[in-house]
Amino acid sequence: MRYAAVLAALAFASCAGTQPVRETATLNVVVVPDTASVFVDDHFAATARVFATRPVNFRPGVRHITITANGYFPHDVEVNLPAGNTTVRVELRPIPP
Repeated sequence: MRYAAVLAALAFASCAGTQPVRETATLNVVVVPDTASVFVDDHFAATARVFATRPVNFRPGVRHITITANGYFPHDVEVNLPAGNTTVRVELRPIPP
C-alpha cells in the first residue's frame, strides 16, 4: 500500500512540472507607405514603420489584418499564421485626386 502511494506521488510530481509548450507566431508587416496604420483582428497593432522593426507575437491561427493610410485605399488581408515567422508585404494604392 505504501509503495503504491509513493509511486502515485512520484507520477503526479513528474506531470505537474510539465508545462505545455505554447507555439508563437511572429508577424512582420512591411507596408508602403510606412506611415500606414496596421490593425490586427480589429485592434490597432502599430504603424507600419514600427511594425517593420518590431514584429508582434500572436498565437498561431487565422488573423484579419487591415492597413490604412490617409490618401490611400485601405487593404484587408486574412492570414493563417503558422508557428514561426511570417512577413506580409503590402503596397497601398493611392486614391486618385
